[in-house]
Amino acid sequence: MKVIEQSQVAPPPSSLPSPTTLPLTVFDNTWFYCRYPAKRIFFYHFPHPTHHFLQTSLPILKHSLSLTLQHFFPFSSNLIIPSDCQTEPYIRYLDTDSLCFTVAESSADFNLLISDSQDAKIWHSLVPNLPPPSTEQNNTQVIPIMAIQITIMPNSGLSICLAFKHVAADGKSLHHFMKFWASVSKNRANNKNNSSLEHSLPLDLPSHERHTILNAPKDPKIIYLQETQDYVLEKVEFADLIPDVYPKNVRTCLVLSHEQVQKLKKWIVDKCIETTHYMSTFVVTCSLIWCCMVKSEQSDQGDVVDDLCNFLFFADCRGRPEFSLSKTYFGNCLASYIVVVKRDELVGNNGIVVAANGINRKIRDFKSDAALGSETLMLDYRELFIPGKSILVVAGSPKHAVYETDFGWGKPKKSDKVHHVSCTISLSDCRDGGSGIEIGLALERDLTKPGTSLVVVAGSPKFAVYETDFGWGKPKKSDTVHLDSSGSISLSDCRDGGNGIEIGLALERTTLEPNGGGLQYYYRRNCGSMTTHNLKGQQERGRNGSKVHQATMGEERSLKLR
Repeated sequence: MKVIEQSQVAPPPSSLPSPTTLPLTVFDNTWFYCRYPAKRIFFYHFPHPTHHFLQTSLPILKHSLSLTLQHFFPFSSNLIIPSDCQTEPYIRYLDTDSLCFTVAESSADFNLLISDSQDAKIWHSLVPNLPPPSTEQNNTQVIPIMAIQITIMPNSGLSICLAFKHVAADGKSLHHFMKFWASVSKNRANNKNNSSLEHSLPLDLPSHERHTILNAPKDPKIIYLQETQDYVLEKVEFADLIPDVYPKNVRTCLVLSHEQVQKLKKWIVDKCIETTHYMSTFVVTCSLIWCCMVKSEQSDQGDVVDDLCNFLFFADCRGRPEFSLSKTYFGNCLASYIVVVKRDELVGNNGIVVAANGINRKIRDFKSDAALGSETLMLDYRELFIPGKSILVVAGSPKHAVYETDFGWGKPKKSDKVHHVSCTISLSDCRDGGSGIEIGLALERDLTKPGTSLVVVAGSPKFAVYETDFGWGKPKKSDTVHLDSSGSISLSDCRDGGNGIEIGLALERTTLEPNGGGLQYYYRRNCGSMTTHNLKGQQERGRNGSKVHQATMGEERSLKLR
């Protein structure tokens, strides 16, 4: 990694009064418990050398960022925390304030950086560091809010990564800022003679009006302030100096297609005891991932069925009658909800249904009263984030449309929150433009070690491997070469040209020999009851002596080892 430039970018001179201040709301104060900055990264295809970027793209990016910051000024401001605990923290902009802007060059493999499975630490050098806090007179803490780093992978691509204090803005505000910046930059690149923002595309300006939140009847700000002030002052000095990288973790991205989501919805609705005719994509996706994560958790003392498992999610309060806020409101506007379910219920046969019902009930609470439970939220947080507790936190939303952030280089090749711990997942829209959903998560590397129950699926029937004809006719056989029993399977279309699916796998010899446990498969029809059949197929010898079993089955069928 080579740093090419470090500079400061500020709003245009005299574009804002100095000082300009914003009080924090109850929604902002919640995020004082965030020890580390929030981080979001975007990857773009850029098949040009570094000097081309520096000469053509960089000046436009920096100027358009400056124009954007006059409307999103909190990102170029500082968080002010007075030493007097009776004085509330606030956001302050001075005409001398700016954000740190870094340009770097990396020799990393761009295709590896945008792959769906990788070491959690691989993005670490692409993430900017926030400048350290400073101290004014009377021991007032001054904390920078945002830093941006652009990293060039010559002749292949680039990344834009933002690190920011969540106390200033939530995900919707961040993506509003990014789309605004991208639109101004793209428009200026296409219309180089235009010198003002007025000539750019029509854009929604952010609203900083927050008096309806500050005057809300259930605003527990004083309680929040007392709960957080000591905690913030204790943690802020060293927060950005602690490397929040977990070298034993791997990052992965899962995709649920629209068809898979619809089948899951139907199955859950059919199984629900509670009267409901609708399950949202958010509910069914989170229910599935929560159950899978709980099942993967390991305990030195073994699983304790009475353990309580916690799921934390957030709901956008913009447009809610309790607060009367604009849809373009800038800041934090998220209500927090905690779902608690016993472990044995989540790992049971209907765990996904139990999870979905629990999340759905909290969503109904939100729709009836968005401020419900806000008075005790800080206490709930203190009890929730205790080492050893089972907790899964979901962030992001497909509604943020992260893959519509186009600076003129096309849609992002990949975008995700930069998280390294296994207790968080992120949701977004799909990069292929479909109606599915992307799920970003980090897992402990131990999950991939021998002895761990893990199945890796490769290939797809959509590849149509049996249509590869060199003039000798279709292949008699094609498969991924996997010769060990590491828990991998491969999928492909059928060699007979039917509508079935071929599944290739490697198994230990004893699995297929007499009294070796046997091999069976089952399938679901419309996510209903299971039917078990004997598995018949052809056996082949692997080079290491294991038997490779190729099975041809109809659609919606999977393998099960007995």
